[in-house]
Amino acid sequence: MTNKEKVILGIDPGTNLLGFGIVRVDAAGKPSFVDMGVVDLRKVASPYEKLEIIHEKVGALCDLHHPDDMAVESPFYAKNAQVPFKLGRAQGAAMVAGLNRGVQIFEYAPSKAKMAICGNGAASKEQVCLIVQRTLGIKIANKYLDATDALALAMCHFYQLSSPLAAVQQTSSWERFVASNPERIKK
Repeated sequence: MTNKEKVILGIDPGTNLLGFGIVRVDAAGKPSFVDMGVVDLRKVASPYEKLEIIHEKVGALCDLHHPDDMAVESPFYAKNAQVPFKLGRAQGAAMVAGLNRGVQIFEYAPSKAKMAICGNGAASKEQVCLIVQRTLGIKIANKYLDATDALALAMCHFYQLSSPLAAVQQTSSWERFVASNPERIKK
């Protein structure tokens, strides 16, 4: 990681509850808590109005805190096929709000964030909350479990950036393949 301050916005997308968490990394590479919360959409009936609210709220967070990066939980497999579609829409609304403001977007699987924070990809929300509290030196009420998941995503991204392997991990295998084999690409 460079010696530049960085603000990371974590988003735990949802169409009923959307968690957000913001971490600032100082020039020395030390993370600190900035803000967190939950956008409660349970009383909003229209799925399209929910997406509009997500876009507006995440945009307002970007305008207030000026994040450099946004770490978003990627959609996951579910028995009910509608669940990942709804989460993907919420994720997309949040991502567009950040992209419109020049924020770089990064996606992390829920298990990767849990592994980065707790060392266990199947950790419970309560375990994630406890470790995030200890790591950032803050006290969080259990009613903010979606927000602590979002903080965990922001911290997961911080750990990715500060990893010595970060430069290797930022390029996909296809990008490396194309760069290594330009003669095999047909134009």
